[in-house]
Amino acid sequence: MDKTLKRKDFIWKAGASVLMGPAALIACKSEETLSPASSSNSTSSSSSSSSTSACKVGDTETDGPFPLYNKRDASITHSDITEGKTGIPLNMTIAIKNVNADCALLPNARVDIWHCDKDGYYSGYINSGYLGTQDNTAKTFCRGIATTDANGIAKFTTIYPGWYQGRVTHIHAQIYVNNVLKLTTQIAFPEEINTAVYATDLYKLHGQNSTKNTTDSIIKDSLSNELASVSANSSGGYDLNHTIFIAV
Repeated sequence: MDKTLKRKDFIWKAGASVLMGPAALIACKSEETLSPASSSNSTSSSSSSSSTSACKVGDTETDGPFPLYNKRDASITHSDITEGKTGIPLNMTIAIKNVNADCALLPNARVDIWHCDKDGYYSGYINSGYLGTQDNTAKTFCRGIATTDANGIAKFTTIYPGWYQGRVTHIHAQIYVNNVLKLTTQIAFPEEINTAVYATDLYKLHGQNSTKNTTDSIIKDSLSNELASVSANSSGGYDLNHTIFIAV
């Protein structure tokens, strides 16, 4: 089935600013409808899931429903994107490779990422979730912009994302080169890590997510290149490593 058609069952029915509560599925606009402007006592062990080694452009995914294009500026051009949010620390290392240069690592690529907080709420919007309705329109937590270094690497410090109804745990990512959008994609997490994190004191109030990588309508057919490698570190958090392939 065409991937675009499979996206159609994610329709944002409550307007661009409101996330439906636990009783309703999340509705995401397809990427084509949104144009970008120019600690915890974790007990989990490590996981060795990783990106595909094939030299091909990664899957294109939806950017919605919370891309917040009007706040993509210096205020979120930083590597530490927690902005006071509590959660299990997550150190992200993102490598960008150019498929048109034999998948060489690409310096000076702009990497934009965003994800929900530990309770499933996004900054920049009004969200309704298991804790009720929150107005986060003036906030930019869990959003960041970084530029890849000479080795094609961008790094972020954040918290392990929570989840919201209808979607598996994920991080949104967009890659720009010379201010031109090259790819909109998502990053998935190993299920065993999700399970361990959501059983900790910081996350257990929300409980486990019934949506899994294999049942998520967006991630399930893209796991070969969107599943990150995530492992526990000595500081009580996790390290995420992921490679995103683009064409320049």
